[in-house]
Amino acid sequence: MLVSLNWLKQYVDLADQTAEQLADKITKTGIEVEGVTNIAEPSSNVVVGYVESCEKHPNADKLNLCKVDVGSETLQIVCGAPNVAAGQKVAVAKPGAILPGNFKIKPVKLRDVESNGMICSLQELGLSEPYIPKEVADGIFVFPEEVEVGQPVTGYLNLDDRVLELGLTPNRSDALSMLGVAYEVGAILNQKVKWPSEVVETSSEKAADYISVKVEDRESNPYYGALIIKDIEVGPAPLWIRNYLIAAGIRPINNVVDITNYVLLEYGQPLHAFDYDKFGSKEVVVRRARANETIVTLDDETRALTPEHLIITNGSVPTAIAGVMGGADSEVTETTKTVLLETAYFDGKRVRKAIKDHNLRSESSTRFEKGVDPNRVKRAGFRAAQLLAQYANGTVLEGVVEFDQLDRTERKVEITTSRINARLGTKISNDEIANILAKLAFEYQQSGEFFTITVPTRRQDIAIFEDILEEVARIYGYDKLAYTLPEGAQQAGHLTKRQALKRYVKQYLEGAGLSEALTYSLTTAERAEMLVSPEISEKAKVPIRLSMPMSEEHSTLRLSILPELLATLSYNHARKQSHLGYYEMGSVFVSNEEQISVQPEEKLRVSGAITGKWLLHPWQQEAKDVDFFLVKGILEGLFARLGFNVSYQQTEIAHMHPGRTAQLYLNKLPVGFIGQIHPQLQKAFDLKETYVFDLDLDYLFTCCHVEPSFNKIPRYPTMTRDIALVVDQQIPAAEIETTIKQSAGALLKSVQVFDLYQGEHLPEGKKSLAFNLVYFDPDRTLKDEEVEASYQAILTAVEKTHQAELRG
Repeated sequence: MLVSLNWLKQYVDLADQTAEQLADKITKTGIEVEGVTNIAEPSSNVVVGYVESCEKHPNADKLNLCKVDVGSETLQIVCGAPNVAAGQKVAVAKPGAILPGNFKIKPVKLRDVESNGMICSLQELGLSEPYIPKEVADGIFVFPEEVEVGQPVTGYLNLDDRVLELGLTPNRSDALSMLGVAYEVGAILNQKVKWPSEVVETSSEKAADYISVKVEDRESNPYYGALIIKDIEVGPAPLWIRNYLIAAGIRPINNVVDITNYVLLEYGQPLHAFDYDKFGSKEVVVRRARANETIVTLDDETRALTPEHLIITNGSVPTAIAGVMGGADSEVTETTKTVLLETAYFDGKRVRKAIKDHNLRSESSTRFEKGVDPNRVKRAGFRAAQLLAQYANGTVLEGVVEFDQLDRTERKVEITTSRINARLGTKISNDEIANILAKLAFEYQQSGEFFTITVPTRRQDIAIFEDILEEVARIYGYDKLAYTLPEGAQQAGHLTKRQALKRYVKQYLEGAGLSEALTYSLTTAERAEMLVSPEISEKAKVPIRLSMPMSEEHSTLRLSILPELLATLSYNHARKQSHLGYYEMGSVFVSNEEQISVQPEEKLRVSGAITGKWLLHPWQQEAKDVDFFLVKGILEGLFARLGFNVSYQQTEIAHMHPGRTAQLYLNKLPVGFIGQIHPQLQKAFDLKETYVFDLDLDYLFTCCHVEPSFNKIPRYPTMTRDIALVVDQQIPAAEIETTIKQSAGALLKSVQVFDLYQGEHLPEGKKSLAFNLVYFDPDRTLKDEEVEASYQAILTAVEKTHQAELRG
């Protein structure tokens, strides 16, 4: 909601508050002010001028030479605006003026003709282009006749106004109107709200002779009122109305439409004006749409209607979608002479259905959706009729033709001072509470500390004691509430083991170079069965589908995090980001029942997806592509820190590369998998080689018993040996590494594979694996004999277990 301070001053005394001071006070009482902006940047020395003459420039076809009276003098100005003409009153920046953007006006020569000043458009005065009336969007602005020549344009064009942007929560629909904001500010500043005049002079003709109203769906439309205004003269709205609409972010159109929009913002009550002569009948029938009915709306779109939609008809064809948008056939135009003015109360749920189905959201539909004040519906109609009579020379016919079953009952809420103080921890007196209620303009009856409050219908968010409690607290001042510590035994907060491990895993993966992603737990039915870890697929018979999904893209609970991670990679890859690594920690949802009768089991997993270059240093001409072993190394680092000895077994999983996929085992139980996604799946996601991993964190955390520990800094030297073994090709390096560790003794501290060779000088079906062995004793210097004994024990073990031979 955009709130013009100059407009707000019409209803409540702001008591010399600056925009920033008022914004701070409004925010402190519960409605956040998201920003304070100026209508336009400051300008100086810009006045109203009268164009005495306008002739063609002698040396330019598209320029005009104008004589302009600015009150104190007559200036010769060269102007290129296509709509400039003699007899106009225009905005003139005199020599020495400064326009927004620090644009200084100086006497110049244009095509050898002197020009002293500039005739300004609204854009040049700093107004936002989207809100400028179409008729002057490509030219200068022309003032109405009543403005005074020589006066500064700032006041006439509202250029000194400031606008507050309110961030409203859904319950505060009352603040979707200038009067609603006035009540809020009045409560804060202890000022009374001044209502605009609604007195309407009517003719002797009766509106009932021109129109009748019939409502078939009374629950969706408990009130419908129709007023008739004849002899309308369609033209520009008064300048002050146009100024306030622009401040509120609405483009002026004509006086009829602008007045309905003005009252919409003033009262929070949407109105709609039909061209009575185009309406096509003397009756308004409000009903549900029939199957296969259509309507052409004001945006010239043909929209299909269903029985879920409430429509306004002329008894036969639709003329508007109730509360959302009118029809093009009865639109008010320059030829309109008689207006049928609709003021109605439409059910928010019915309007919301139409908004969703037609993807139409407007200022009107937003207010119906959130709820309007039932006591302002008819009053807003009178206010608009009064303005149409005054500023469109209309004749208002007597009476409102209406259907009225609207509930205007005001709620009653009882409170006691002691209960208020008990909740807030305050010592507010009875008189202070009474004063707060008076500031809020709530009627009440008081008996000692007991209050019976009559809640005005504009505040539909108040129904129970806690609602009044909040009102008292915010007007009293949240900053006045006492600072207290909780009573009773206190203890320092700490992370549980599970929370600490989750945080540790995240920190490790981010330290390894991956970025965290957060994807939806809901996915498509196809993706839900994709890349599911084998230990999950054994338990889950079918993915779990929502009974009423919002869309097919988010219809099914995921069994794997990986498909949405791949979609995230694909999204970024399509935007020229080729080197990516993401991880996500989250839940998958497992059920072993085909028909879900109980809640699915949530399993915590962590998954990752990496593609492109892992290392890229163009200056050093160094680049390394992501591969299986890089991802395996990341996981091995994690397992080492958690104290796990995880084994890898080659496997085949649907949608994974059959030769580059391994399943992970801890304590002989499967805990996830690692590998490259299948080339066909890579192509489907428009990715290059991509490697993924997926781990069962629930089981890993159960097995984790990491205790704080440290190792002494070594004081004695290490000894290293390299050993190259020729073995059968099918023997995994991990098995040989395990044999080495088991046979080497306590002095061996680490084993690393550093070379694989296959080819010339080796028998067919053989490979050579080279290992680096590091020996170390923290308490003494090792002897060559000890290392040699361990080395020989290793040779004996690998020869016996794997038929390995020492490579010469």
